[in-house]
Amino acid sequence: MNAPKELRVSKDRRTLTITYHDHAPFDLSAELLRVTSPSAEVQGHSPDQRVTVPGKRNVAIARIEPVGNYAVRIGFDDAHDTGIFTWNYLHQLGHEKDAVWAAYLASLEEKGLSRG
Repeated sequence: MNAPKELRVSKDRRTLTITYHDHAPFDLSAELLRVTSPSAEVQGHSPDQRVTVPGKRNVAIARIEPVGNYAVRIGFDDAHDTGIFTWNYLHQLGHEKDAVWAAYLASLEEKGLSRG
């Protein structure tokens, strides 16, 4: 996957708009990015270690830093900044965001957690 043509953070820092050369732009909320961070802290080292992260309704993007020419590190205003979001991961998340979001909400409910 090639790098996106553009990454744009909204003025309120709560949405990342990603434009790939072969695709219409798509928006990913800071909350979705934070709770699906590809970091070991969130994903664990195997699927059964994956963590459901509650209380991130109001999280914002603090910064975005390039990682080589294959990814970005997104820092959030809750001090989480260990996730490296590859171009492939962002592209997949853009295409599957509705299903990923629904699964996240179901996991919160199942565990008695809240978006905060």
